[in-house]
Amino acid sequence: MRVLIVGGGGREHAMAVSVAKSARRPEIVCAPGNAGTATVAENVDVAAEDIDGLLALVEERGVDLTLVGPEAPLCAGIVDRFEAAGRRVFGPNAKAARLEGDKTFCKKLLMESGVPTASGRCFDRYDHARQYLATRDTPQVVKAAGLAAGKGVVVCDDPADAILEAEAMMVEGRFGDAGRRIVVEEKLEGEELSVHAIVDGHSVYVLESSQDHKRVGDGDTGPNTGGMGAYSPAPIATDEVLREIESEILVPVLDALVRRDIHYRGVLYAGLMLTAGGPKVLEFNCRFGDPETQAMLPRMKTSLLDVAEACLDGRLDGLSLEWDPRPAVCVVMASGGYPGSYQRGITIGGLDAAAAIADAFVYHAGTTTLDGRVVTNGGRVLGVTALGDTIQAAQDRAYQAIDCIRFDGGFCRRDIGARALGVRPAKTVGPRVL
Repeated sequence: MRVLIVGGGGREHAMAVSVAKSARRPEIVCAPGNAGTATVAENVDVAAEDIDGLLALVEERGVDLTLVGPEAPLCAGIVDRFEAAGRRVFGPNAKAARLEGDKTFCKKLLMESGVPTASGRCFDRYDHARQYLATRDTPQVVKAAGLAAGKGVVVCDDPADAILEAEAMMVEGRFGDAGRRIVVEEKLEGEELSVHAIVDGHSVYVLESSQDHKRVGDGDTGPNTGGMGAYSPAPIATDEVLREIESEILVPVLDALVRRDIHYRGVLYAGLMLTAGGPKVLEFNCRFGDPETQAMLPRMKTSLLDVAEACLDGRLDGLSLEWDPRPAVCVVMASGGYPGSYQRGITIGGLDAAAAIADAFVYHAGTTTLDGRVVTNGGRVLGVTALGDTIQAAQDRAYQAIDCIRFDGGFCRRDIGARALGVRPAKTVGPRVL
């Protein structure tokens, strides 16, 4: 069997490793892949957004199943194109992917369906947004309506700052077309939680929980990023909480889509805030989270290939996933300057020593090879994951592996998993440099 994984980040490396667990020993191709995926798959230099090129690759190689990692090709309609060509592909179609690709669509759907979420408004004109924000006296969150690579959300404790952020997005074009329309919401207080589910059109299978760390610095300081680390499971996600999320959020959202003649199939990822009034939706994503996937999939003993095929065949109601009960912690190692500007092509050392640590996994994200060396090729460079009998043990092992790795300017947070230990980390200024 031949499987194509679309994408080239840490999430896709974790997906490739999971697919490789299958007893069917599938032949795996990654497009474009990275230095890590090259160890378990064949990398082909086709961009994740090049739908024509990807379809040609599938037809040329006789690919049996395509798994799409990133959101951009899903929102651009890769599933629609592949299905029209008679190709099996795992992911939601373009209409369903609007849950992530258009935050105004998502916000209106949530509010119209009575799904618990932050109160807010959608704007396509800056003067209207400014007038609204001038009446606010509580912290606000400004979100670019389109895809902004995980950086289009700004939390403003001072509403005056929210006016400046709205201007930067809508007038100055900070995020290009993605920020020409915005969503403004009240800032919710509580613990963030990531819940992934597999949806096959008539069944929902909720996966093990995780918790992401978005801010760049220890103690949740600094700007938002695509994610600086994650752990799974999240102790705050009790069975009661997960049942409530399924019945009060996931099922109503899927029903609301069906009423709009949109049938969701693939991964549905809910970013939630557990408030004093219960779980509320921060956002929906139409794919696996990154870096949550790097903490979650090492715990899933069942191959992702089996999960994807059960979804496509409408067999989720008969699927039973097997999980490693041990928790996992994933810590992102990033390039100096991230989430701002950063250099590429910096040699990475110590990867073999890190991978030699028992129950530790080094997932490549922004890497490539140059003259036989593994070098940096992105802002988030590696996701170092470890399993342990406890969160503390997994955390210790992950940082043990991280301390083996060196590249100039590289840094990570040193408090990933602290919430799960019941510890509120002291706030520091900026990220911790390795």
